[in-house]
Amino acid sequence: MLKPVLRRLDQFSFLSKRRTALTFCFHAIPDAKPLRTFAGIALACLLPLTTGALAADSGAAGFATKAAQAYMIEAATGTVLLAKNEDQGFSPASLAKLMTMDLVFDAVTKGQITFDTEYPVSEYAWRTGGAPSRTATMFASLKSRVRVEDLIKGVAIQGANDSCIILAEGMAGSEQQFAESMTRRARELGMEKAEFGNSTGLPDGKSKVTAREMVTLATALQKSYPNLYPYFAQPDFEWNKIFQRNRNPLLGLDLGADGLATGFTEGEGYSIVASVERDGRRLFLALAGVASDKERTEEAKRVLEWGLTAFESRQIFAENEVIGAASVYGGTARTVDLVAKAPVSVYIPISNPDRLSARIIYRWPLAAPVQPDTQAGTLRIFAGSRLLREVPLYTVQAVGEGSLSSRAVDAMLELGESLFFSWLWDKSAPG
Repeated sequence: MLKPVLRRLDQFSFLSKRRTALTFCFHAIPDAKPLRTFAGIALACLLPLTTGALAADSGAAGFATKAAQAYMIEAATGTVLLAKNEDQGFSPASLAKLMTMDLVFDAVTKGQITFDTEYPVSEYAWRTGGAPSRTATMFASLKSRVRVEDLIKGVAIQGANDSCIILAEGMAGSEQQFAESMTRRARELGMEKAEFGNSTGLPDGKSKVTAREMVTLATALQKSYPNLYPYFAQPDFEWNKIFQRNRNPLLGLDLGADGLATGFTEGEGYSIVASVERDGRRLFLALAGVASDKERTEEAKRVLEWGLTAFESRQIFAENEVIGAASVYGGTARTVDLVAKAPVSVYIPISNPDRLSARIIYRWPLAAPVQPDTQAGTLRIFAGSRLLREVPLYTVQAVGEGSLSSRAVDAMLELGESLFFSWLWDKSAPG
């Protein structure tokens, strides 16, 4: 793999000549060690500009949060602006209702149910989440029937537990079956740790999520259901002659907030998942483990204001600009160029600059023939050791299958390089 790495170093040096504002440094990275496949290439120190302000738990850029868990991204680039214990599990409480909404929105979008579909209010839904429960409720009457659109409003605006259970029973037959669908859906969205034991988030000893996963879910809701997402920002809703305001405390603060939900768990504190859009910038934030309701509102506002004012977008690579190259085994060429299909940008601090770094990750080597416009790798952009964003990379040109002699030479090179990197792996940390 050394020769391919050197070829890539030459390429990045060429790029640096065209980018006077950027500086580059390199070393080979034998990644994906457990797979014993070579992933990736050179480390490019791309910018003296940075996203070093990203790790609030390390005090970067002097910014810290009182929350026990926190995660915030800028939506257009996917850049991570804040991360603190983002993969540490906590009880979702009413944040679980966002997954309930995802399943309902999906069913409405696919035409499996309509706004006018009606579901009955069972005694279980009424007692567990309705008026007798003394929890958040839309006050649906026992044995009545409620339209799906009204139930959606009950969940999105009021965080109503009876609305969730009525939807769960109506769509899946039982709340337990619906909860199993919630966990399956979480896996589809890439939420690998999330578990849901019910549709409401009421204490069950099972449900767990992470701050990173809740941002993933919020992002999916906004992107996948743009026509339904505005329900989260409706200011109020009335049912059974009972008027209630939206429970999201950020909606009236002139932040540009338009969602999503709050939660509270005894012993774990207060949580929130929020989205704001202002001046063309959209941020998604999850905070958990905050001490009080008042502090949750103040902290969310402070973090979001910082995210909206302390960063700017900076383009690193243009659309279809060659970013790197991947080795090809048994082909008419030894490498194939890799590009991103859209400009590659990151959201970086205006002050306190630091370096960004990037790696191209792919399964080494690609086997000929290679078709153009095929996803072959991923560009990972870091601030220090923190991953900011991942961008899929695609092949530029076709590489045909080489002659028998060229394939034989490549086989010898691959064997030698595999032995070399196996030695490196064996000398590094276990696993």
